[in-house]
Amino acid sequence: MSLVSYEFLAFFAAAAILYYVVPKRVQWILLLAVSFLFYAAGGAVYLLYPMITAVSTWFLALRIGRADSAAQTYIQEQKPDKEQKKAYQARIKKHKKRLMTAGILLNFGILAVLKYTDFLLGNLNVLFHLEEGAIPQISWVLPLGISYYTFQTMGYLIDVFRGRCRPEKNLFRFMLFVTYFPQMVSGPISRFDQLKKELFEEHSFDGTQFTFGLWRILWGFFKKLVIADRIAPAVAMITAAPDVYDGIYVLVGMLGYTLQLYTDFSGCMDIVIGVSQCFGIRLPENFQRPFGAKNLSELWRRWHMTLTGWFREYIFFPVSTSRFCRTVSRFAGKLGLHKVTKKLPVYIANLIVWFVTGIWHGAAWGFILWGLANGIVMMVSQEFTELYRAFHRRFPKTDGSVYGALQKVRTGLLFSGLLMFQYYPFGTVFAMLGNLLARGRLSQLFDGRFAELGLAAADFIVIAIGLVLMLLIGVLQETGSVRQKLAARPLVVRFTAVFLLFVMVLVAGCYGHGYDASQFIYNQF
Repeated sequence: MSLVSYEFLAFFAAAAILYYVVPKRVQWILLLAVSFLFYAAGGAVYLLYPMITAVSTWFLALRIGRADSAAQTYIQEQKPDKEQKKAYQARIKKHKKRLMTAGILLNFGILAVLKYTDFLLGNLNVLFHLEEGAIPQISWVLPLGISYYTFQTMGYLIDVFRGRCRPEKNLFRFMLFVTYFPQMVSGPISRFDQLKKELFEEHSFDGTQFTFGLWRILWGFFKKLVIADRIAPAVAMITAAPDVYDGIYVLVGMLGYTLQLYTDFSGCMDIVIGVSQCFGIRLPENFQRPFGAKNLSELWRRWHMTLTGWFREYIFFPVSTSRFCRTVSRFAGKLGLHKVTKKLPVYIANLIVWFVTGIWHGAAWGFILWGLANGIVMMVSQEFTELYRAFHRRFPKTDGSVYGALQKVRTGLLFSGLLMFQYYPFGTVFAMLGNLLARGRLSQLFDGRFAELGLAAADFIVIAIGLVLMLLIGVLQETGSVRQKLAARPLVVRFTAVFLLFVMVLVAGCYGHGYDASQFIYNQF
């Protein structure tokens, strides 16, 4: 069930009415039932996968919690000496680690089999020079949002192991945390200790918050239907035919793909967060004006923030402080490489994070190379930190707004250029960039190829209006919530602004032949 379909709007309306009609103590039960219905709409059999994840994670977390409780009881009652206490705690920690490892292997194993089996088998065919199809591929159908709920539940299991949150004793409450229907589509990836209060506390109807939620849903519809789905066919044509669309069209494809990706994904997040706000539930933000960033690291701190936060918390820090990294650092020191001993753990963890980031986004070498390229660029940038500081000291005017704007443009182009690894083969990326630099001319836009992309003059007007509107909203967000500012305006101003946005979605939204408004790009993850 697509978030931009009439079916979803009817589903959401019915759920919202029931949510505020039923007794408040059973609101979370209604949400659980609604979430099951939403997921089962895509095929009831696929509900089995999140149920396996929910039950296994809930059970193992309870076992970890009981081990902690047993340890506390033993220490309080038996009063062991220091050595006995230390040995007992080591045994308990080892037991807890086995439970956590079992949950991680089971659930990430399911994800790996469903998402990466074909990728692995295809590479085995190539590696052993077998005929195409010698090792038959298995076309698994991915359950909706499997990467999101897997990461979310494994984060919970690790937090319970670390003692950062208490295990949830009620299985059905935990099932709601796993299957809460708005975020099943494309996240965000929430933490249990933050989301449980939002899901399980009683919510009275709040007209202001409900209105704010509807406004945000409308804004998400605008990004998805008016911008992302309008440019999607043209972007697909450019990126699928590098031999036809070269020169300046490489830049057009880069910028078009970036715009499509941003409006599609952030539009989805607006809908998800808006729907939740209508239920009185606050979800974590996933975007924070990423194209206002002045470097690639800052951009990634503003883009898909819950995923990057998950990788930082559960992969980067554990790897960088692991025994393996400490051993590598000591070995480098013995070789006389003292300048890199402190940096090696960070760089190893960074490359692992970006390898996982790449393969998370897609089971293909292009995505892996895209992830590693991002990591390498940021590592190189870190190495030049002192040089950047010396440059700014030598030229203090570079701290001005003009240079800052140039940094934002440079970062946006770098981000767009790296995305080319997602849609071009590895060697083609560098060939197309070279082609752009050597042959790119604005006059190529008038050689007839642009007209074949299927975008009429009205489409460019709509896109231009959309870009200006998003830029204006971004500027206004710098000083606070745009919805709160709009709510403070007179009724006629509020009505006019919302009505015009609604008309644009209704009239300029892409619903017809040639446009696919049925799925968001990040649904596949």
